[in-house]
Amino acid sequence: MRYVDLPGFAHELVYMRPLSRADAPSWYAYLTKPHVLEHTSWHLASMDELQLKFDAMESSDLGAEMRFAIILNDSGALVGTVGFHSVSPLNRTAEIAYDLAPDVWGRGIAAAACNAVVEWGFSHLGVVRIQATTLDTNTRSARVLEKCGFQCEGLLRSFRMVRGNPRDFWIYSRLNPHSAVAET
Repeated sequence: MRYVDLPGFAHELVYMRPLSRADAPSWYAYLTKPHVLEHTSWHLASMDELQLKFDAMESSDLGAEMRFAIILNDSGALVGTVGFHSVSPLNRTAEIAYDLAPDVWGRGIAAAACNAVVEWGFSHLGVVRIQATTLDTNTRSARVLEKCGFQCEGLLRSFRMVRGNPRDFWIYSRLNPHSAVAET
């Protein structure tokens, strides 16, 4: 992995660690549930496609995707991931992504993990802007971003193809409060 220090993360139900290929079956199992899939832009036809994500995360490219596993304290089961699916060292920006298994929705885990990774991105990666996109129908994710201090910047019409259909996405951002950009 390209990162040494993990984000500071505190939640009574879960902890965070680097995501590994051994997590793929659990990750795939909840990502492909219909009530999870409807809120994402994922299009996973097989476990092999998810393995391509691990190939990208193992890249030495500074702009490569990076994800952390969200693990239940009591069982050690993977219940989510959080991280950056894109990083631009040149522009000092990143785009955050997160997902959770439905059996832990509504417990504050996504907001806690999102906040931890955002703060880590500002302090360890030196980014000045972290953005997020969410399907226009994903109100839960929009609430998470708003709880984490992200501001909605607008609607991106037909922004991404989602399982063969152009879909609208809201774009949110949060600026590093310690950067010169945020102060102007």
